[in-house]
Amino acid sequence: MERGQQPPNLTKLSESDLPLEEPWQDLRGLDVYDIQDEQIGSVVDLYVDREVRVPSYLVVSAGVFLGISKKHFLVPVEEVSRDVGEDRVTVTVPKEKVLNSPEFDPDVDVPNADLQRAIDAYYGHR
Repeated sequence: MERGQQPPNLTKLSESDLPLEEPWQDLRGLDVYDIQDEQIGSVVDLYVDREVRVPSYLVVSAGVFLGISKKHFLVPVEEVSRDVGEDRVTVTVPKEKVLNSPEFDPDVDVPNADLQRAIDAYYGHR
């Protein structure tokens, strides 16, 4: 994406009545595990591209660390493996990769273009 271009047309699924292209794409509430089968946290929301109605990012909430409250991380959907079960989703990276990704404030309406570029670059996309 060129500097100055608008970010993808994202909306938070929880704040939208937008139907997903496929109902199974709604991963909210599922536990998130890494490639070594370690639990990272859970999917608390999704950012969806309005035009194509498919998720772009998972919002992963990771539990309490040493008394610090939950932290939130954006994970591109490209990192989700095909191993999506009834109650869990597996990402193709180690837990540490997710926990060391750029910080994300879930109270911000939509991740800005710079953050999206930073997340995508961190995970080696686009």
